[in-house]
Formats: sequence, C-alpha cells, structure tokens
Amino acid sequence: MIMLRSIVRPEKVDNVLAALMAAGFPGVTRMSVVGRGKQRGIKIGEVTYDEIPKELLITVIRDQDRDFAVKTIIKAARTGEKGAFGDGKIFVVPVEEAYTISSGIRENTDGSTEEVAI
Repeated sequence: MIMLRSIVRPEKVDNVLAALMAAGFPGVTRMSVVGRGKQRGIKIGEVTYDEIPKELLITVIRDQDRDFAVKTIIKAARTGEKGAFGDGKIFVVPVEEAYTISSGIRENTDGSTEEVAI
C-alpha cells in the first residue's frame, strides 16, 4: 500500500475529488493548509504573501494503482494544458499496514487482512 499526499490549489480540489471518485478511489481525507513552494510565495506590489492557501488530500491505495492514481490527480489538478507554478505537489509514501478502528481489522501490504485482538 502507498499513501498519496497531494497538495493542490483550492479551486482545483473539487475536480480532483471527483476524478478520484470516478477512477475508483473514494477514500480521501481533505485538509485546508497554507504554505509555499519553490516560488517562495506571491509578491503583489510591495507585499509578499508567503503563506498561500492550499488543500491537502490524503489517500491510501494499492501499490499497483500508483501510476494511474498519480496521473488522475495531475490531470485534474493541473492549471491549463501545461500547468503553472503553484499547481501543487504529490508525495508518495509507503504504508506498512492499516487498521480499521470499527472492526479492528488490520490490512497488510500484501492485501491480506486479519482481526486484531483487543
């Protein structure tokens, strides 16, 4: 399993969520965040805004779905055909195991599951 952490423009988040749902990835956590990338913020006149509002989307998927999910996010989050500075970033992180709190079931990297004794 892998976790995709996608930082996208707020105006693109609904496009990304809809694209992920249509692609078969309904489980997403969404958070409003602020930050800056390589562009070091935005300068308007004499004022520099170095904390730019973004949305952080987190989803955990199977390893074999990585390329498809990443391409889905890029296509939905990109501004214009070639993209623009500030469109965002996707971070791919390995996940060793996941637990479902309500059932106590653990899902392992190989896709197997087992109930955890509580």
